[in-house]
Amino acid sequence: MTRIGRLSRFLPILQWGAQYDRQALGSDLLAAVIVTIMLVPQSLAYAMLAGLPPETGLYASVLPIVLYAIFGTSRSLAVGPVAVIALMTAAAVGPVAAQTGLPPTAVALTLALLSGLMLVIMGILRLGFLANFLSHPVIAGFITASGLLIALGQVRHILGVPGGGETLPELLGSLLRHLGETNLWTLAVGVGALAFLVWTRSGVSPLLQRLGVPARAAQIAARTAPVLAVVATTLLAWGLGLEAKGVAVVGEVPRGLPPLTWPPLTPDLLRALLLPAFLIAVIGFVESVSVAQTLAARRRERIDPDQELVGLGAANIGAAMTGGMPVTGGFARSVVNHDAGAATPAAGAFTALGLLAVALTLTPLIHYLPQATLAATIIVAVLSLVDFGILRRAWRYSRADFAAVASTIVLTLGLGVETGVTAGVVLSLILYLYKTSRPHIAEVGLVPGTQHFRNIRRHEVETDPEVLSVRVDESLYFANARFLEDWLLERVAGSSIRHVVLLCSAVNEIDFSGLETLEEINRRLGLAGITLHLSEVKGPVMDRLRRSSLLDHLSGRVFLSHYDAIRSLSGARADQEADSPIPMTRGEPS
Repeated sequence: MTRIGRLSRFLPILQWGAQYDRQALGSDLLAAVIVTIMLVPQSLAYAMLAGLPPETGLYASVLPIVLYAIFGTSRSLAVGPVAVIALMTAAAVGPVAAQTGLPPTAVALTLALLSGLMLVIMGILRLGFLANFLSHPVIAGFITASGLLIALGQVRHILGVPGGGETLPELLGSLLRHLGETNLWTLAVGVGALAFLVWTRSGVSPLLQRLGVPARAAQIAARTAPVLAVVATTLLAWGLGLEAKGVAVVGEVPRGLPPLTWPPLTPDLLRALLLPAFLIAVIGFVESVSVAQTLAARRRERIDPDQELVGLGAANIGAAMTGGMPVTGGFARSVVNHDAGAATPAAGAFTALGLLAVALTLTPLIHYLPQATLAATIIVAVLSLVDFGILRRAWRYSRADFAAVASTIVLTLGLGVETGVTAGVVLSLILYLYKTSRPHIAEVGLVPGTQHFRNIRRHEVETDPEVLSVRVDESLYFANARFLEDWLLERVAGSSIRHVVLLCSAVNEIDFSGLETLEEINRRLGLAGITLHLSEVKGPVMDRLRRSSLLDHLSGRVFLSHYDAIRSLSGARADQEADSPIPMTRGEPS
């Protein structure tokens, strides 16, 4: 591999940049214009959701996008503030800022830096697989609950009342206490913007297509509709003087380049933010890589999850150095970026230039933008994340998965996002251990006329009363090895069985605990006059077994195929049965 080839593994820009041409430039510029239009209101809204000044969202959408374009591997992913990460940021920044006395913006910078460093370290150590420990049901439950909390938390801006809270009881209680203080002008603006945005989700695209607009262009126009709501309500607030009538507006937004910032790194602050930073890093990576993989599959491309960790880490470090907040890849803007024809990550860099132009020239116009409009933008965006159907589907498929989903939703709603996501991680691990600690063990028999073996409870098969043929459908490790031992000893107790054959075709790993259990099974079966055999042991598993003493003391043999094992062990009596290679009885299907 050449030096450039080796560098391109760590700097993907060298790979796609060498093939960049005029056609890609045109596609990227078009996508950048569309995503920039969409990203302006989103950036402002998600900064507000995080409890930070609106310009923070713009700053977090400039340098982070450029850094991801350099280090990331997805050609469609659009990086920036997103709803769930903004909510987690708010949950972490508020209490820590109150505890330390630091400004929320400074705490957010440290949070972004810590998250970025963790992501980069995980990427260097190639720990992308750790995200797999968050099961999909748990992630779905967490996102559903977070979406509800986010939407409910924005209702106060629609009503124009004070309030807040981090849990469902706190939010509902706050809204009920202040309901009588509703500002009717704010309510009119908020409900109007909300109704318009809901309609644009389902009504604009069909309408434009009926008017002759191509389907793809109509869909992109529908996704950028929030800009119309922003412009219309801003003009309305300015023209009618709604600020004087109690309608909360964004207010002064500094005009200029993103500032160079250095996050505070006091020991107390670092200790307080370590867990939130880790949770934000993991959840952000899971959300981002899921979107990136989905979009890459559409183009028959692939992404490198470990390099994605580096790319997202660099983006967060960039946000920390330029007055931003934690960022990750957003679903909605990434889909728009993809549908708009983004050919390379350069589309993100051009988007950053567009946002930079907005920060330099248009921020004074944002002064009169009603906060109710931004709240409506957030509500419409996050309600699409809410999926209570996952409860029904999980209940029908797996009670254990249903319990994980329901628990995550209840804990997130009742105790807050940090507790919810922490519980989600723990539940994912518990669910994995529970499922694998009780592996499926099937007693199998020979399908007549074939060399295939199937479960005696599901198929009509031939079995030998003196040969117990068992298939273990899981790797053997510390959590399930004892379960196999108990199952086997119970099955052979009081029987006429002389041989036990473990069919290991589904066993991909045997750890030291599993090895010791096999040795104990071999010993105890031997005391009962029963011989233990293994069949179809995979190469890597056999390599490890050869490094142990198990094979030296094994009472039976290791067979290449299970069919050979059964023929060999039943061969003495098979010679007396001309019609069947093995003297068998037929099992009944369950």
